[in-house]
Amino acid sequence: MIDPVRERQLQELDTVGICTRILYQARSELYVNMHFLDVSLSSLGFEADWGRNGISTDGAVIFYDPEFLLNLYKKGRVCVNRAYLHMVFHCLFCHMYTRKGRKKQLWDLACDIAMEAVIDGLYQKCVHVPQSPIRRETYLRLKRQMEEPEEKNKFQTERLDGRDGIPKQGRTGSKVLTAERIYRALSRMELSERRLGQLQAEFKVDDHDLWEQNENSRQAITRQNQWNDKREKMQTQMETMGSQDESQENESLQDMLRAENRERYDYRQFLRRFSVLKEEIEVDPDSFDPVFYSYGMSLYGNMPLIEPLETKEVFRIEDFVIVIDTSMSCSGELVQRFLEETYDVLSQSETYFRKVQIHVIQCDDKVQSDVILTCADDLKAYMEHFQIKGYGGTDFRPAFEYVNTLKVTGQLNGLKGLIYFTDGKGIYPVAAPTYDVAFVFIKERFSEEDFPAWAMRVVLDEETFNERRQ
Repeated sequence: MIDPVRERQLQELDTVGICTRILYQARSELYVNMHFLDVSLSSLGFEADWGRNGISTDGAVIFYDPEFLLNLYKKGRVCVNRAYLHMVFHCLFCHMYTRKGRKKQLWDLACDIAMEAVIDGLYQKCVHVPQSPIRRETYLRLKRQMEEPEEKNKFQTERLDGRDGIPKQGRTGSKVLTAERIYRALSRMELSERRLGQLQAEFKVDDHDLWEQNENSRQAITRQNQWNDKREKMQTQMETMGSQDESQENESLQDMLRAENRERYDYRQFLRRFSVLKEEIEVDPDSFDPVFYSYGMSLYGNMPLIEPLETKEVFRIEDFVIVIDTSMSCSGELVQRFLEETYDVLSQSETYFRKVQIHVIQCDDKVQSDVILTCADDLKAYMEHFQIKGYGGTDFRPAFEYVNTLKVTGQLNGLKGLIYFTDGKGIYPVAAPTYDVAFVFIKERFSEEDFPAWAMRVVLDEETFNERRQ
């Protein structure tokens, strides 16, 4: 007698086996045509989820409904290839980790449009499908929308919402359709529910229900850093090893990579330059050898031959100085966003020591205030009640003289570095200090005149810097 439960289980196993082969085939076909995706493609595992109504990823595994995947495959291998690549791109550009306070519905749509725009721009047969009229229209109008000043957005809003006729003729624009830029454009457009539904039906490929489950967890932060590394390495590989023909074929992807990997994104990594290597009381599992431990316990009963070290060497920020230029040329909004970006780095548990001393100094042509922060909560509270003091001229020397005095008096013995947020239009010290110094500028306001050779510099793009904080 045939057991119906057993029969159903065997059928499900066969179905899962077929789906696995389909996904492996998609991975292989994408790799053959785009070698630079080798690491990214193999970074995602597969897992069948019979209760799911579609396909999705959490940055580590692709979860799929077998019936959905089979139906997608029946439409053509290209559909499966595009879905696989779509999810890999979501991971590469860290969309599941960067929503923050944005509206979920618009953010999901913006991410889908951005990734489909990249895939549509690839001249690869394995993922090519003819663009529908609504796609071509959406890409064109979004680019034009982003090129128009804020006061002209209402006109373009009506166009994209389909309530007007033929769009205004003009430049197509060269801006890359990143998720952040698309989100800002969509937010200003006041799309009707009908039009929003049309765009979702056109661009939705995967479910995003797994994106926020571990958004702020340690595991999510680790995965985000890993995908950031993969994205940066992939750009380098494409620019250094690809032929001219390959560059033309993958131009849309290269443009997106350049937009995401700009200098401003290195600011977090740049901050970590000011960390120092010291020991902390913490078990170091890397120094533990279980073979010797087990051998000692078996030989002597209660005497392991080696135990894990009770201290661990880590790179962390100890004493640190942040100087804010409070002259008339620096806006309060930009200063606030600079502090928020800095807080995101310093608030990570493995960035700074348990005993930390951060001086936040406001200075125009003289030191206006000095607030000492000892933990991430102090920095968060400082940002919430932040007020600019000064609005005079710009002179960098008083801040350095003040910090040097703190070092001489023993109040900053562990000072590794100083970061000065400014527009660069001021008087620099002649002599180099005994600690690392970095000036953080806004691109549009940066001036290289008289910039000292002993200092480091980071130039942020104001527009995109603002986008990152929305």
